[in-house]
Amino acid sequence: MPASHVARHPRMAELALALGAFAIGTTEFVIMGLMPNIADAFSVSSQQVGYAISAYAMGVVVGAPLISALGARLPRRGLLIGLMLLFAISNVASLLAPSLASFAALRFIAGLPHGVYLGVAALVAADAAPVGERGRAVGRVMMGLTVAILAGAPVATWIGSLFGWHAAFIVVGILALITAALVRSFVPYQPGNRHATPLTELAALIKPRVLYTLGIACIGFGGMFSVYSYAVPTLNAQADLAPTLVPMVLAVFGVGTILGNLVGSRAADIDLMRTIPALLIWSALVQGGFYFAADGVWSGLLFVGLVGTGVGLAPALQMRLMDVAEDAQTMAATLNHAAFNIANALGAWCGGLAFAYGPSHSTIGLVGVVMALAGLGVFLMGQRHERRQLMTASA
Repeated sequence: MPASHVARHPRMAELALALGAFAIGTTEFVIMGLMPNIADAFSVSSQQVGYAISAYAMGVVVGAPLISALGARLPRRGLLIGLMLLFAISNVASLLAPSLASFAALRFIAGLPHGVYLGVAALVAADAAPVGERGRAVGRVMMGLTVAILAGAPVATWIGSLFGWHAAFIVVGILALITAALVRSFVPYQPGNRHATPLTELAALIKPRVLYTLGIACIGFGGMFSVYSYAVPTLNAQADLAPTLVPMVLAVFGVGTILGNLVGSRAADIDLMRTIPALLIWSALVQGGFYFAADGVWSGLLFVGLVGTGVGLAPALQMRLMDVAEDAQTMAATLNHAAFNIANALGAWCGGLAFAYGPSHSTIGLVGVVMALAGLGVFLMGQRHERRQLMTASA
């Protein structure tokens, strides 16, 4: 590896990249806690504020392939700094939004850098890591997202409730600016792919191994969001959860995501292709367990945390995409996070149907089982496809 690619302070470089992930995770989840405040400010219903959440997710899905295709030739450090500056401006600009429509438009713009930043940050961390430690390097960067769920979003919600909802997004903007400065100071220079073109990057979309991996993320990851989205109302209805324990539900889930990220990234370094199906089976078991555990407060809380450990699938799938993307590394890495947002939307939608029409609210856990096993099915189909290709090539 060229000396210019090696970080003089590798942990500081990873911390800088993780801070950006923390800012992204905070802005993604804080809006859920500030829904009533934003609704009052724009004189709309909380349900209408949900359009701003959808706008952000749409920005992620659109931004990932678009910016990746256009920016693959750029030096990665410069690209990361530019993405954080765009992210900072779009969050701080919420101060100027005169209506919900303009606020939703700003949320769309804020979502554009999301997947690209996380994907490129993972590539930078993995390329700078010693052999055999790529998964842990990616996991340390992604730790910013999980810590945001545990601490970032709750603290930003508290700040927004005290000083007005704009304050939460200003804090996120400041974090993004600090990230840009730290990336400039500590992240080593890594050139972009000089041979990349929008067409070669978009070609990743038709590589079967890339598509199978993204399919696992879109479907297999959705069950976690099915449970997470409706865990609080389910425990309210079935276990008579006290209002004072609602923050604990979110905190326990956050702890679970941190543990899952740590274990999943380490397991991926040991044996990637066994880690992915093992985590899908684990997710199916704990999400199914929530179906039975939701009648008790403490058993329900325990399984909310266990469901959160399913996030360990994220670094494993990120590594798999790096392995199979060939020349379209940037595109594949960023599409991973677009796929997770699709999983978020799909899981929440399916969970909402189960919550409203299922035999019990905790049927959301069974939705999780189906989605995790469907993701496992996609994984097995991908492996079968690879074996057929190898047999054809050797014939």
